Amino acid sequence: MSNYKLKIKRYRKNSGYILVSTLVFATISIIILTGLATWAATNYRAVSQTVEREKAFQIAEAGIDYYRWHLAHAAQDFQDGTGQSGPYVHLYYDKLGNLVGQYELTITPPLVGSTVVKIVSKGTVASTTTSRSIETILAIPSLAKYAFVANSVMRFGEGTEIFGPIHSNDGIRMDGLAHNIVTSAKASYNDPDHNGDVEFGVHTHVKAPPSSGVSEGGLNSEDLPPPAPVRTDVFVTGRQFPVPAIDFNGLTQNLANLKTLAQSSDRYFASSGVLGYNIVLKTNGTFDLYKETALTSAPQSCNKPNWDSQAGWSTWTIKTQVFDANYTFPTNGVIFVEDNVWVEGKINNVRLTIASGKFPESDTTNTNISFTKDILYTNYDGQDVLALIAQNNINAGMESADTIEVDAALIAKNGRVGKYYYNSSCHPYDERTKIRLYGMVGTNKRYGFAYASTQGRGYVTREIVYDGNLLYSPPPSFPLTSDQYVTISWREI
Repeated sequence: MSNYKLKIKRYRKNSGYILVSTLVFATISIIILTGLATWAATNYRAVSQTVEREKAFQIAEAGIDYYRWHLAHAAQDFQDGTGQSGPYVHLYYDKLGNLVGQYELTITPPLVGSTVVKIVSKGTVASTTTSRSIETILAIPSLAKYAFVANSVMRFGEGTEIFGPIHSNDGIRMDGLAHNIVTSAKASYNDPDHNGDVEFGVHTHVKAPPSSGVSEGGLNSEDLPPPAPVRTDVFVTGRQFPVPAIDFNGLTQNLANLKTLAQSSDRYFASSGVLGYNIVLKTNGTFDLYKETALTSAPQSCNKPNWDSQAGWSTWTIKTQVFDANYTFPTNGVIFVEDNVWVEGKINNVRLTIASGKFPESDTTNTNISFTKDILYTNYDGQDVLALIAQNNINAGMESADTIEVDAALIAKNGRVGKYYYNSSCHPYDERTKIRLYGMVGTNKRYGFAYASTQGRGYVTREIVYDGNLLYSPPPSFPLTSDQYVTISWREI
């Protein structure tokens, strides 16, 4: 074979190897480039989706912010100003007027008497299906944010245990045990129960450990100047003073509104013509109404008018009554009695406010709410809520049970929540064993179910347990602390 032919053969053989190598490297390059392109495209889509999702989230937040603004200007409008049921759709533009997307609002209005509003805002980006949703719950805090709120000097003696926040527009002396914060609108005051130096707005006479007992003359550590000592043995969570005062005068308008609401639901009761009414609550969604014709007479030597200088002193205990009728609970949850009223019984899955008052208001005609028997819930998870709002006093009658429980928010607009002083001449009613209040107490004048006296002590043990369900889900048309909604929960759904 000639050299020329051999060279041609070798060239053809080498060309095959080069072609195969080129094809292999080209294939590898195509695979790598395709992978890079796919990776780049995937990243681009991921970034785009992240951007779009962030836009959707911000649009949803804009919907929440809008409806908070709306409620600030129309606190009772849960239909977006349309008067129609939702959802409500709003287009969303950027500052240049370009359409970014839309938010869709679903509004769940409060239950009867509640202020809790649920808002779900679904944000969707324009020209896409990308959307995200946010749920927020707003509410207006009620006066029931406190376990105990007062407009006067308060003294909580030994044997008193309170679970929940306490506030007074005046000074507070705490010789019991407070499990939550105790606040006063006063920086200092002169305690009227003893002669001594001016003391802190919130103070105690309980001797600091390792000592024990109560000093009637006061403690030097509780006198001015501040700061007040830390006393977790009395104020478990602490004390603050001064803080802003609570408006008790505003309750007048609230009573008038309650009367109007009761009239609209046919659960308004005018003067009985006798001593008042007795409302017996029942677990079947109804109540029995009685007219009170006579009160129990005080034992011999006990019946002394205005005993211990207490205006309106009486036994406040029913002796005879006449059945009027059985009524269903009103749909708006408000019963108004333009007379004195007694309450007893038990409720089940009911939200109810019972108010008592006469207009125009006068010290000589202001009405009272009294009890001598248990007032109970069936459920303690917020399903059962009761308020008793009296124009004057809320009384535990002379013959109130030795051990008694009252499940309710108690408000005495012009008077006080408590028990009149019955001395040893009123035996056996001068000393009772225990009262347990589950809910909250609001009192204009000085509260008291017990007295620092050996002649008539009232309830030896007083236990006030705060019902946290009242804060944002108070009884129907219950007094509020402001007209502004606050956020109590926020989450993406």
